[in-house]
Amino acid sequence: ACGYWSRRGLHGGPDSVVAAPGGQPLLFALLAAYDGDVLMPRPCPAWWAPQARLLGRPAYQVPTSAEAGGVPDPYALLETVRRLRAEGGIPRVLLLCPADDPTATVAPPELVHEACEAAVGEGLHIISDETWRDTLFRPHETVLFSPAEMWPDEVVVVHDTAGSLLPAAWPMAVARCPATEEGAALRARTLDILTALGALVAGPVAGAAALALDEPVTVIRRTRDTAELYGTVAVAAHRAVLASGAFARQPEAGRHLYADLGPLRARLAERGVTDSMELENHLSGRLGTPVPGGHRFGDELGALRVRLSTAALLGADPERRLESLGAAEPLGLPHVERALADFAAAFAELR
Repeated sequence: ACGYWSRRGLHGGPDSVVAAPGGQPLLFALLAAYDGDVLMPRPCPAWWAPQARLLGRPAYQVPTSAEAGGVPDPYALLETVRRLRAEGGIPRVLLLCPADDPTATVAPPELVHEACEAAVGEGLHIISDETWRDTLFRPHETVLFSPAEMWPDEVVVVHDTAGSLLPAAWPMAVARCPATEEGAALRARTLDILTALGALVAGPVAGAAALALDEPVTVIRRTRDTAELYGTVAVAAHRAVLASGAFARQPEAGRHLYADLGPLRARLAERGVTDSMELENHLSGRLGTPVPGGHRFGDELGALRVRLSTAALLGADPERRLESLGAAEPLGLPHVERALADFAAAFAELR
């Protein structure tokens, strides 16, 4: 893990690293090692807020800007922090995601800088989830800025290897703590909590993760090819969503597309769909794959937003997905063509 981060400009030794069997137990332990209230962008990964609630901590979501998800709007962040303090709250930790799930966007460096500058100025600790940083569709055109590059003493970086390096069934996540006395104390508390929970990484998974994080040529090539494939299908899915009259930010990374069907509200109401829960049920049934509503990511129930999986467009089984990965023209494969046609038809029906 140290070499992985060093190659990305984040230097440190093994005494600053924590490993856990997945992102969820790792975030839980990190939050437990801090005190105070937790802030996060809206929308955000569905599993973030439950970790805070399990600890009995208040979790507050801050609106993002129109540019990208994953990072709170700096002015909204300052307003939220000051309001919470005025109400007796103790805002202490900010979670953010420069390469974002669920919106599949990459926050511009200036936005990350402004949000983190505001957070540090208000005395917040920052946890930056960079699980999807290696899945950029156009890595030579898209700039991803890690908050730890500018505030190495204030930021914990988290990377779940199941995002881009290991299969989802092999859970392993790592965190890089600041190389300071406070960072060392945070690491020690986090390790104590993980040990008490029995949250240890299985030996075979640790070996696979160590190999993947070392990034031999085969892993680099596979990661790059996979990101390119997902980028290709995401662009096609995004085009279909926009053609229906719905809205979605241009996808730049990851495995999803976050769509806002608010412009189609009248037509959806004719089908009995008036909120994101009903929209989730409608599209999940129509597409035959889970389509979680925006309420699961912190958006208002009345907002007609959903997260769409692009992985579902590449095949229903590993063999089909592997075929898609090896194809020179994946959109021309029969199973991908059918999936995209059905996807486009599901949205065209709502026009």
